[in-house]
Amino acid sequence: MAHSIAEIAAALGAEAVGDTAIIVRRAAEPAMAGPDDLALAMDPRYAEGLAKGQARAAVLWPGADWQGLGLQTAIFAPRGRLAMAGLSVMLDEGPRIALGLHPMTVIDPSAQIGAGAAIGPFVTIGAGVRIGARARIASHVSIAEGAVIGDDALILQGARIGARVVIGHRFICQPGAVIGADGFSFVTPEKSGVEEIRETLGQRAEIREQAWTRIHSLGAVSIGDDVEIGANCTIDRGTIRDTVIGRGTKLDNQVHIGHNVQVGEDTLLCGQVGIAGSSRIGNRVVLAGQVGVNDNIFVGDDVIAGGGTKIFTNAPKGRVLLGYPAVKMETHVELQKALRRLPRLGARVAALESVIAPSSESAKADEE
Repeated sequence: MAHSIAEIAAALGAEAVGDTAIIVRRAAEPAMAGPDDLALAMDPRYAEGLAKGQARAAVLWPGADWQGLGLQTAIFAPRGRLAMAGLSVMLDEGPRIALGLHPMTVIDPSAQIGAGAAIGPFVTIGAGVRIGARARIASHVSIAEGAVIGDDALILQGARIGARVVIGHRFICQPGAVIGADGFSFVTPEKSGVEEIRETLGQRAEIREQAWTRIHSLGAVSIGDDVEIGANCTIDRGTIRDTVIGRGTKLDNQVHIGHNVQVGEDTLLCGQVGIAGSSRIGNRVVLAGQVGVNDNIFVGDDVIAGGGTKIFTNAPKGRVLLGYPAVKMETHVELQKALRRLPRLGARVAALESVIAPSSESAKADEE
């Protein structure tokens, strides 16, 4: 997609200098940029790369000497990553899905498809489904009976949306996601070993054979506006009430949300986060990669948990957590410092013992 520097600067609300009529077609790293590319050099660290490339235009940090860097035009971005967000919208052509319904789709006669839809081949849409205006649905997507999806949805290849799932406007779903599978709910006729261990924290009265009885999922999944679901995410339906994902929340690839989980608004769940059943996650929470959340607990608003953190108990709002088990960030840092000191401490104890032990043996000999 071709845009002039003036058009891009206006869209970003940024300052542009030089020959702003220059047209660029792509964004590129500075060292790899050609004459028709817009080099992204929003930090002084990238200045060296501009000399290696052939860019005439670049997005630069405020105050940069754009002429000294050999450029003919430049855009100044006070907040680089925010500029990247706007720029990526302008330059992303999006998936190529032809307007209308592909002849190799299967759509139940009772389904309602909004105006301006683009639905690719091998899509299956079940009975009573309602899809809003301007939906873009790529190949091999299935949408089960009774699902409702708002306007301007983008659902990519191979996604699966289960029965009665309700999704808001401007939904983005990456390939392979599964929304609305049954929850993982099983029970034994007698008290199970897991229940016993939870009560006793490790003690078993006896170990006996146990068989699991399935609890069916009668709820569904409810997703707010402006939610994005990453590739191969799995979101289980609720047992009785719906599993809920709040407005503006974003899930990275391979995130798992268990049955009955309630996730708040504008929350970020990074790759391989797992949230066990019936937990509640607040608003504006950030869980980094591979964070695990135990079942039936609450993580308060504005909590940030670093990568690999395992949260086993309720987390108060605003807390920054690290570690396994999760503790305050400052506590975790102190624990790690102490852990690194252990070898030296062990050596000191051994040295002290070597001095004290002979004296103790001599005193014992004198007593005898």
